Amino acid sequence: MVELFESVPNFSEGRRGDVIDAISAAAGKAFVLDTDADADHNRVVVSIAGSRTRLIEGLFGAVARAVQKIDLRRHQGVHPRVGAADVVPIVPLGETTLDACRDLAHELGERFWNHLRLPVYFYGHGEGRTLADIRSGRAALSLGGPGLHPSAGAICLGARRALVAFNVMVFDFDLVAARALARSIRETASGLRGVQALAFELPGRRVQLSMNLFRIGETTPSDVIAELSRRGISMGAEQVVGLCPAVAASPAADGRLLEGRLASAAASAGAGMCEERGGEEAIALAGRLRREAEGLAGLAADQDAILAGAERAAALTPVLRAVGIRDGELEGLLQVAARGLREAVTPATRSIYQARVEALDARLG
Repeated sequence: MVELFESVPNFSEGRRGDVIDAISAAAGKAFVLDTDADADHNRVVVSIAGSRTRLIEGLFGAVARAVQKIDLRRHQGVHPRVGAADVVPIVPLGETTLDACRDLAHELGERFWNHLRLPVYFYGHGEGRTLADIRSGRAALSLGGPGLHPSAGAICLGARRALVAFNVMVFDFDLVAARALARSIRETASGLRGVQALAFELPGRRVQLSMNLFRIGETTPSDVIAELSRRGISMGAEQVVGLCPAVAASPAADGRLLEGRLASAAASAGAGMCEERGGEEAIALAGRLRREAEGLAGLAADQDAILAGAERAAALTPVLRAVGIRDGELEGLLQVAARGLREAVTPATRSIYQARVEALDARLG
């Protein structure tokens, strides 16, 4: 079975559209699932996926372009950062292990230093250090140095599980009070399990609570909102940064489901293969796959849509095989997508659509 990975590199540029487009295009040797820029943070998150070779080539291209285009000496933004290509997590998909992600991260780190002269901090699984350690100056460089790259700083690279980056605006808080609130909900302060939190003041005296929910089986965006509501906190806009696994999705994740984007990428790639093959049947199927890719990319975060998305993703592999397309990477992406969406189907939904869910489970084996 093909090992599959996701990566969610964070680049220190969220305002210059031409630079954001150049970085996203350079990542195109992998499957680019999403590009999410934030002008206030001056940061862009690019979500990509694929096999080991595909991911390495996509990440190397994107980071090289960021080193070329971003100069930290001129950078302004509210988010903390150590590099132009600031944080590059490697995340397992399907049966891929965290150890395999760590190996991939180390291979990439060697390339970044040897070819770009970009120093590397390794963090996360197997490294004994966190991003907080690096940003606070408690960790030495893992590769390169002794100094940082003059314009691109350093890169933080490591393996981790999937998480949800989740922001919410809070009203009637100044920055001091918001920072106290952020501290109080962190896991390290006996707050919510699996939560890291910071507070930022954005232009217009807006205050934002910015969180990473890193054990999504224990705390989801909905759990955070419930806790803030319990405390009587007045809230505004909610935002998922990047993509969200369906099992943790709240309405803020409408159109931003990781599994929907994985299935969309596979459908789009399958359409390209059909177009290359040619012939009336293949061309007709390519058009159908393009439409399916568009629909899956925008999949809503409600139970009916999630169940239907799982069914659609599961159905695509036999559709491709029917025209002679057998590709282990695409089939793996579709399997991950279908299983992730199926995992997000609640018992209540299963009780309503029992026959559909049983048929889906049979298809997924």
